[in-house]
Amino acid sequence: MRKTLALIAWVVCAAFAVQAQDGPYRPIKEIKIGGEGGWDYLSVDSAAKRLYVSHATKAVVIDLSKDAVIGEIADTPGIHGAIAVPPDRVFASNGRGNSASIVDAKTLQTLSKVETEGNPDFIMYEPKQKEVYTFNGRGNSASVIGATSGKVVATIPLGGKPEAGVSDPGAGRVYVNIEDKNSVAVIDVAKHAVVANWPIAPGEEASGMAIDLKNHRLFIGASNKLMLMMDSTNGKIVGQVPIGAGVDSTWFDPQTQYAFSSSADSTTTIAHEDSPDKLTVVQTLKTAQGARTMALDPTTHRIYLATAEFNPPPAGAAPGRGRPTMVANSMKILVFGLNGK
Repeated sequence: MRKTLALIAWVVCAAFAVQAQDGPYRPIKEIKIGGEGGWDYLSVDSAAKRLYVSHATKAVVIDLSKDAVIGEIADTPGIHGAIAVPPDRVFASNGRGNSASIVDAKTLQTLSKVETEGNPDFIMYEPKQKEVYTFNGRGNSASVIGATSGKVVATIPLGGKPEAGVSDPGAGRVYVNIEDKNSVAVIDVAKHAVVANWPIAPGEEASGMAIDLKNHRLFIGASNKLMLMMDSTNGKIVGQVPIGAGVDSTWFDPQTQYAFSSSADSTTTIAHEDSPDKLTVVQTLKTAQGARTMALDPTTHRIYLATAEFNPPPAGAAPGRGRPTMVANSMKILVFGLNGK
């Protein structure tokens, strides 16, 4: 009887594993990074076919036409993220340096650094004003940097701890999650001022954010296992779906209408925007332990997630206690594609 029950349990688990991958996305390959230290945000420069990966005190640069590391941006202490900024710059947020690095995209050499408020974390480009925003975790603020001048042009108080943000150039707005206030701050990019704060209930402690510019929808990854769909014109929550635990990153593909939330529990939830008021989960993609941050290439529709191998917990350790230790030189990027492409 015990053998029969064990067999049934194995069959159920196997069926669940297959079902978790039963959807539009399939694993394609892994890209080895190696080295020591952790990571945070990833970003894709589709035009240059590059992936920027924050890694300890540097940004690793990957050529997506070869799926191979081609260089690094050094001296970025406590880096959270690096982004391409037209026409030929890369900006990086240095959390421990309280600064942003301005880098030549061709040579990957640092041209200058600009001071920000405490712990610049998420970093983004706002194309309407041609400005870079760092959202400062300890500063509870946004530092706004002129992409051409390389100077701070404004510091915007946010009233709480900011996480990810997105831009709507047509509306002249930047939206950013305020994690400890369970709200979205709406910034007027011309005035450099917060003009609204919208609650995200039933969501809590949001981190990732993405936007559908055509339908005016924000996608918000919340720590209470929800992806929310919010009307970006008025802050109304118009849809929600369940996601995994430990969400960090959220993206939206305007061509496929897929929204993604990657979580630390080894899953990435993929939902489809069926209509501006309806969101449906189409896949719970099995990824890997710690694969909580990701980037989307909207040109190829591929997604990239950072992870590593981890040592098992010490013998006798209480369940859920202590952070797992990373196996040396094991960091890598997982690549998933639409229908395996």
